Amino acid sequence: MTAAAAKSKPSLAPPRVKGCCNPVAPPLPDAYADELAATYKALGDATRIQILHILATASDPVCVCDFTAAFDLGQPTISHHLATLRDAGIVTSFKRGIWAFYQLNPSLPDAARAIVAEIG
Repeated sequence: MTAAAAKSKPSLAPPRVKGCCNPVAPPLPDAYADELAATYKALGDATRIQILHILATASDPVCVCDFTAAFDLGQPTISHHLATLRDAGIVTSFKRGIWAFYQLNPSLPDAARAIVAEIG
């Protein structure tokens, strides 16, 4: 491993059999920790939590125009929040004519699904 590659991601200490006081759990796999961090980061905004509440309780996909009407925010801000949730894999979207419709991702990871269940 090159010195530059070693600096790109901190390495964890090797697992210890016994700590100084109590044994500790081994670290989570890096990919899983990264996935959880991205999910929590995407959920770290009150507007996005409200959007997820709307989606979790909706029986059909929700039009972006309905989100714009539900919040005292402009369409670009709503689109930014929806894009953040989509980039994190929490929601999916499709176009129908000029409108975009959003729904919870049917392939939502279990950890994210549990969080959304608390919101809905």
